[in-house]
Amino acid sequence: MPPQRVFALPRQQSLLLPAVINPFVQDTKLTTAAIVKCVLLGIFLVPVRAILLSLVLMVTWPVAVIITFKHPLKGAVEPMTGWRRVMAALGRTYYFCMGFRVVVKGKQVGSSEAPILAVAPHSTFFDGIVCIVAGLPSTVSRVENLATPIFGRFVRCLQPVLVSRKDPDSRKNTIQEIDSRAKSGGKWPQVLIFPEGTCTNRSCLITFKQGAFIPGVPVQPVLMRYPNKLVSDCDYGTVLIYFTSHQEEKKTPALFASRVRETMAQALGVPVTDHTYEDCRLMISAGELTLPMEAGLVEFTKISRKLNLKWDNVKKELEGFATMASSCKGGRITIEEFARFLKLPVNPPLEELFALFDRNGDGTIDFREYVIGVTILCRPANTEDVLRMAFQLFDTDEDKRITREEFTSLLRSALGVSDLNMTKLFKEIDADGSGFITFSEFQAFATTHPEYAKLFTTYLELQRYQAIQEARPGDLELSSQTDSGEKQEDSVSDKKDD
Repeated sequence: MPPQRVFALPRQQSLLLPAVINPFVQDTKLTTAAIVKCVLLGIFLVPVRAILLSLVLMVTWPVAVIITFKHPLKGAVEPMTGWRRVMAALGRTYYFCMGFRVVVKGKQVGSSEAPILAVAPHSTFFDGIVCIVAGLPSTVSRVENLATPIFGRFVRCLQPVLVSRKDPDSRKNTIQEIDSRAKSGGKWPQVLIFPEGTCTNRSCLITFKQGAFIPGVPVQPVLMRYPNKLVSDCDYGTVLIYFTSHQEEKKTPALFASRVRETMAQALGVPVTDHTYEDCRLMISAGELTLPMEAGLVEFTKISRKLNLKWDNVKKELEGFATMASSCKGGRITIEEFARFLKLPVNPPLEELFALFDRNGDGTIDFREYVIGVTILCRPANTEDVLRMAFQLFDTDEDKRITREEFTSLLRSALGVSDLNMTKLFKEIDADGSGFITFSEFQAFATTHPEYAKLFTTYLELQRYQAIQEARPGDLELSSQTDSGEKQEDSVSDKKDD
């Protein structure tokens, strides 16, 4: 067995773990004193507040009906006027009855100066209080919300920009409507948007969606803070901070969104991450696959952009990872479990492949490392030319098919694999059970099992390593720059970090 090679695999900063691993879970631990306080206060306050809220709703709902009478649900061409102060006052009364005390810091500018309000962090439906404080600007809302009893009528008062999941053109139409209102010269009220697109635990600011920044108009950030130390150590109240855009940012929505997010994060004193709503979806999918929900959090937008992946691709990789990690505690794969899944013994070539996946060197592979490893290291080994060359190495008698003896003999000598293990693997590759492997079967298996594709080409690298050793005795390292997969990672690392 040739000595194990050492690769210098680059680790670019942009693919390291985020500062906040899971921004979508709130872990609140109540002390005994806090629980007793909640129970005692609840006995007295809940009935009183319920009565007061009911009285406010009894006044607010008829007012909302009068305001929206004869106004269509969609396609309103003129903004409704003359009622916002009344509804805002009722809204403040409603939240006061719920126990909220709002402190406003800073000054809100008008719609002609900043047509869009960007609010963050978004953590609960109570964040709707900022809409009341801001004077009832228009919002972006799902069309289904209009059908909600009582509160659907209140939403109609805002003349929201409606989003429909059933309409394939909804995203385009939403952006056009936001752009139209933002550039109306103050005719329309401000549009209030939660650019994160989903709720978090307020420990960071996740990726901002670009909808609020595509029009290229000035945006005024609105920072939300809560006084309750059970969920936050921040100051209390709603803080309004004005931020104006730069000309170059107006032409690049992604840059504009990033700059606004950085400014807001600095004011809040929290980090930023590249998690998005898609991470929430992956987190839920991980739970459905009996993995720890955190396993699905990979900062999808950053990973997908750098590795050219779509959500469906990552979801498919998650399913493959779940198959491998189904018996692992914590959803992290050790080299023994990795070898068991591949039906191979732990040997130097497998240890080398595992080390390439294990980006932080902790001896395990999580889903994030798996996605990066499969995409960067294994997929490049699936090219037809590389696989055909590997196939020819197995096909020692050049009859365009690999017998079990040929397959076992080569892997035994190159990888130190026992005949028993190779019999199981051979049967998996031999899809039609003919007793030999054709190139189409070899290619199909390598394509659907990318980890094997990398191992199948290991023999090629071993031969290359031996040639270099003979040419340069004593040189114990082969630069990773010659590896096709690592070439791709070098090209990725050369790109500007997100």
